[in-house]
Amino acid sequence: MRKIIHIDMDAFFASVEQRDNPELRGKPIAVGFDGPRGVVSTASYEARVHGVRSAMSMAQAKRRCSQLIVVPCHFDRYKDVSQQIHAVFHEYTDLVESISLDEAFLDVTDNKKGIDLAVEIAKQIKRKIFERTSLTASAGVSYNKLLAKIASDMRKPNGIFTVHPDRALDFIGQLPVEKLWGVGPKTAERMHKMGVFTGEQLRQISREHLIQVFGKMGNVYYDFSRGIDNRPIIVAYERKSVGCERTFLEDLHIESKIIIELYHITLELVERLEKKDFRGRTLTLKLKWDATTQITRSLTQKKILRTKEDILPLAKQLLRETNFHDRPIRLMGLSVSSPDNPEEDEERKTTWIEGLLPFKEDDYFRI
Repeated sequence: MRKIIHIDMDAFFASVEQRDNPELRGKPIAVGFDGPRGVVSTASYEARVHGVRSAMSMAQAKRRCSQLIVVPCHFDRYKDVSQQIHAVFHEYTDLVESISLDEAFLDVTDNKKGIDLAVEIAKQIKRKIFERTSLTASAGVSYNKLLAKIASDMRKPNGIFTVHPDRALDFIGQLPVEKLWGVGPKTAERMHKMGVFTGEQLRQISREHLIQVFGKMGNVYYDFSRGIDNRPIIVAYERKSVGCERTFLEDLHIESKIIIELYHITLELVERLEKKDFRGRTLTLKLKWDATTQITRSLTQKKILRTKEDILPLAKQLLRETNFHDRPIRLMGLSVSSPDNPEEDEERKTTWIEGLLPFKEDDYFRI
């Protein structure tokens, strides 16, 4: 049986800011842009007491907490600390699946230290992270990714929680279905209409009925309700796309300004494609008018999209296919996807085959 640890740093961005600026310690802070379109990236635990949460608008956060201190993001600093944290992980195993700067899964079944108990490894990792960064982390320990992830949230901050195999069914049974991976608000609402609110109630539904209602995900929910999750630790992800987007301080409604912004986003995308050495054939335009309304338009080409000359005309074409004149634009983005596969390219190339095609003499003159 596998031994999986999920490590999640506690209020990572905010904790780094409080560590580096003693005046912020013990005070409610929010990391993010302090402007009309500002959004909370991370809130300190002092701010969370007042109901401030990640992804909340900064205006709403300030209304909930009048003493809130807004701190700008310092991503280079967070990346440096993240490298220190990941270095600790690799002292124990190279089977590390990095989810973000502050979160990762570790498979310690066969670890470098030869330690039998995964919970002991989790304790050592937490201790070393604190010694080297002065930051705390929470850990979840179990036999798969689903349970380890849920467990890491159980005793935040600075806690450890273990879900043993013999207690997994009872543990899942009392969980709200919203805690299961892949169950978002809309899916949870559909489950609630079915009378399903907990893992135990989900377990009573047949696999066939779940597939009928939720499609392929029905299989996943059926297994998860039984503590089954065979997803492996993925050490390296294949990049599927490269993109960039901008949220404007003021909504755009003048066509000339929209085209200018599209031009600048194209230049930024070209720079990212070159930096990532990414080769793709599909261009996607994303427009957002308000917090809940957005559209996307895509075009796929035979050639690789890498330069401004490749992308800008297509981006303008996609823009014309939208109703961008009708409403002011809050956000605009471009991305390139459909990664180029040299092997597929080879298959697409013309191959000469002798003696297999029964040509008639007249065929040569019908081109």
